[in-house]
Amino acid sequence: IIIDGASKDGTLEIVNKYKDKISKIVSEPDKGIYDAMNKGIDLATGDIVGILNSDDFYASKDVIEKVVEVFVKNNVDSCYGDIIYVDKNDVSKKVRYWVSGEYKEEKLNNGWIPPHPAFFVKREIYQKYGKFRLDFPIAADYELMFRFLKIHKISTFYLPKVLVYMRTGGNSARDIKQRIRGWQEIQGAWIVNKLKPPKFFILRRILLKLPQFLFKNKIFG
Repeated sequence: IIIDGASKDGTLEIVNKYKDKISKIVSEPDKGIYDAMNKGIDLATGDIVGILNSDDFYASKDVIEKVVEVFVKNNVDSCYGDIIYVDKNDVSKKVRYWVSGEYKEEKLNNGWIPPHPAFFVKREIYQKYGKFRLDFPIAADYELMFRFLKIHKISTFYLPKVLVYMRTGGNSARDIKQRIRGWQEIQGAWIVNKLKPPKFFILRRILLKLPQFLFKNKIFG
């Protein structure tokens, strides 16, 4: 399923070359990326939903196969893996490696959340607990995963494998103002779900991410 926001950049010309391999193509104005994602979820007919942004790509041809194996063997509601951030202009240049690690609910108190492009969920979970909130234009992915995992306690499984290559410079990292607004929305995700954010929550989240930057040279040799 491809959801396009009525773009004029040649996207549809490329998409139409592969239309015999695509289930549904929608091209119309939307209210932002999360509105587009909700449209895709509404159109989905499979048991498992995965969402991939237009500038990201799967790390290997067997990603979907491995993810499906996890759901079948472990009978879980969701599954997630690792991602590698790559340069937005040169995807062969690896910037940092996000190792998600095994899921523990207490990690959420430090600002941890699975990387959304590498997060797969049963469609019935969206139907039961809702989709992306459009009043969170930057951090709706955080709010949704937080709601699923922390509030509704859906089951999940960590697949220790790089599933997605993600270009840097996304919606939440455009500039410092965007980052601050994103932090505000992340704290707001707790509040709208009737929980109080932990003390020093944003600082905890920043410290949690530091190892990615400190050890990236060691990881990539």
